[in-house]
Amino acid sequence: MKVFCGIDWAESHHDIALIDGAGDLVAKRRIKDTADGYGELLQLLADAGDDPADPIPVAIETPRGLLVAALRGTGRKVYSINPMAVARYRERHTVSRKKSDHLDAMTLANILRTDAHAHRPLPDDTELARAITVLARAHQDATWRRTKASNELRSLLREYFPTFLAAFAGRTTNLTSREARAVLAIALTPTAAAQLTRPRIAAALRRAGRQRGIDVLAGQLHQALRQPQLHHPPLVERAMGEQARALLAVLDTECANADRLGETVAEAFHQHPDHKVITSFPGLSDQLGARVLAEIGDDRDRFADARALKAYAGSAPVTRASGRSISITHRTIKNDRLAGAGFVWAFAASTNHEPARAHYQRRRNQGDRHSAALRHLFNRMLGQLFHCLQTSQTYDPDKAFTPTLMTAA
Repeated sequence: MKVFCGIDWAESHHDIALIDGAGDLVAKRRIKDTADGYGELLQLLADAGDDPADPIPVAIETPRGLLVAALRGTGRKVYSINPMAVARYRERHTVSRKKSDHLDAMTLANILRTDAHAHRPLPDDTELARAITVLARAHQDATWRRTKASNELRSLLREYFPTFLAAFAGRTTNLTSREARAVLAIALTPTAAAQLTRPRIAAALRRAGRQRGIDVLAGQLHQALRQPQLHHPPLVERAMGEQARALLAVLDTECANADRLGETVAEAFHQHPDHKVITSFPGLSDQLGARVLAEIGDDRDRFADARALKAYAGSAPVTRASGRSISITHRTIKNDRLAGAGFVWAFAASTNHEPARAHYQRRRNQGDRHSAALRHLFNRMLGQLFHCLQTSQTYDPDKAFTPTLMTAA
């Protein structure tokens, strides 16, 4: 008889429950989060009839961690069940809302026994794809932290040093640029900035790596930093300068982390066989393409069709119909990382690729707002990417956007 395994994951221990096809408990045990505990789990599965040709499937509430990695290494199907879904399943068997680790493990096993067809096992991605996933997500997190640190520093400078923000207002990336951080390091207060000389500003720009137009930019900054502004009392201004120094150190660290991880993920992405296909699409650079690959993986059987991938990315609309009421809205339950990468992808494509721009403009002319038009463009190009990855073809604008559609647009 078929056996199913449920694991209630915890930080220091895990509760195991094995049930058969009739729903009867076969075995249960609590193991530690160690190599010995994993050995006990394997022995428990073997005693229940685990077969290498048809291993016992496992349901667990997390898709990551050493235990999950070890279980995936055995070749068995591992299902990552959302904790909210587990809570809903638990209410099918009890209304008292009682809860225990053993009960959760049994609930997970029963999910596989009754509704395994409604859940997707963890994809069988290659080791390189998993490594790219780790690096791409780390780079995305570093980018978000960099933005957060930049916003915190900007908010502080708005309180006591607005002339510095005005001096770099028209420059790319504003405070995250090396030039802005280098100048701020030697001019933490308006009083200190007013005392700067052109040679000191030029030296700071050289340390930041600038090679051209140094004297011209130094002159512009020298004049901008001497513009009159309101001042806090001297002690308060110096205190805010020290606070800015601390925030600047955080921003320097986050900028360095983002740059280093960006180079690492690009290097790993170049080694993947799907690199040529993904980067052939307009708007997908090495870093953004790596983010897309990190979320969709390279398991060709992970998604049944392009519609499943679009739903996973949140680009496909949701239809809610009840009686005479019908509403079509965008998805809120989705892979947020893939959706975020898709928004940037669609924006870059609509800016630099004429067929994509025409498609975006057609949606705007039909009444879509900016975000809805970008989401529709992302939905279309994601389906094209799915087809190209399945057939190992590169992007072809004539096939992706037919001349008839471009003429209509």
